[in-house]
Amino acid sequence: MSKIHALVLAVAGLSAGFASVAFAGSAADSVTAADAYIRAVPPGQPNSAAFMVLKNGDSVDHALVGAASPAANVVELHTHVHEDGMMKMRPVDKIDIKAGGETALQPGGLHIMLIDLTQPLTPGERVPVTLTFEDGTSKNIDAEVRKLQMQMQGMQHGVGH
Repeated sequence: MSKIHALVLAVAGLSAGFASVAFAGSAADSVTAADAYIRAVPPGQPNSAAFMVLKNGDSVDHALVGAASPAANVVELHTHVHEDGMMKMRPVDKIDIKAGGETALQPGGLHIMLIDLTQPLTPGERVPVTLTFEDGTSKNIDAEVRKLQMQMQGMQHGVGH
């Protein structure tokens, strides 16, 4: 085999490899956010949370690794844990979304914490939220502000990590 022929085969193999990567969907393209909403809070309340169902239409697992919103100075991924007889919120590094599956972000479970709100959250308005995934891609969504009738007794919020 000549060196040129070997080089052509090598380049063709690399091109095929890049083509398969190019056709694989990004996390932002593969993951949808259904029923996204933010909890309305009373005036002066500094924090709120965003909830939604993340659905992964891809054949590989993905993960939400960050979020941002102009409605808060700090946005973190959180979960609730039962510790010393109390429910406490704790930050998490990522929220997994299994291939072909869905992950619910809901009160009392995984959620996106909006800390140090920059604006009032009026029921019915829509607030932009940017979701960032493990592959570096992002998706912009709008979450409706909703008034929730939820009381969780004995909850401590661990913002101070």
